[in-house]
Amino acid sequence: MANSAGDAYAVAPGSAGHELQTEFPFLLPRGYVDQAGVVHRDGVMRLATAKDEIVPQRDPRVRENESYLTVLLLSRVVTRLGRLGEVNPGVIENMFASDLAFLQDLYRRVNQEGTSQAAVACPSCRHEFTIEMAGDRLGGS
Repeated sequence: MANSAGDAYAVAPGSAGHELQTEFPFLLPRGYVDQAGVVHRDGVMRLATAKDEIVPQRDPRVRENESYLTVLLLSRVVTRLGRLGEVNPGVIENMFASDLAFLQDLYRRVNQEGTSQAAVACPSCRHEFTIEMAGDRLGGS
């Protein structure tokens, strides 16, 4: 079964039933505030395709400012944010810096490292363990 991008499989071919996770629910640290003052925190990010990384490179805004690549890329892979009808570059542009950093880190983890987990250590006892950045369910991070 294809995801919303139509380019990735929900179940990898030949994987003998091993599911490939292609969507990652998340909860933003602060949340995007829309024009009506409504805060949107819960969302879904899907795995990026090669096309997701290539198409924004041709955008004139990226040629003028390479940092804009992040905005375009995230607007392609964040498939849902709260009750917004669409996540477009304008939404990403108007996020708080902490939320943008969170999404950049989540993108890197799921697309480059293949996991949404992070290694952490307890500041008191130094016990090391992993946490789920995307959350097991919405708000589970």
